[in-house]
Amino acid sequence: MYSEVSVVLRAAVVIFLIASAAAAAAMTVKGRSAITFAQDSRMEVRKVVWPTRQETIQTTLIVLVVTVIMALILWGIDGIMVRLVRLFTGV
Repeated sequence: MYSEVSVVLRAAVVIFLIASAAAAAAMTVKGRSAITFAQDSRMEVRKVVWPTRQETIQTTLIVLVVTVIMALILWGIDGIMVRLVRLFTGV
């Protein structure tokens, strides 16, 4: 559709329509509250203290070690339960 019209012109029209829709939405109550929410969210993100690379690596390693330990514990419990079921059922 509209293949005879320049791609640049079609892109410009789409951008204009999106900008017009955003401007119309910004004039509504919900649009204004969405803009206020976005501004407040951006301000809160600036306040976040992001972890350093070392803290991130240490936390990741702790999570991995705890995950492996828990997997081994659950594997052991499962093995014990399988043996108990075999003992009681005679299978």
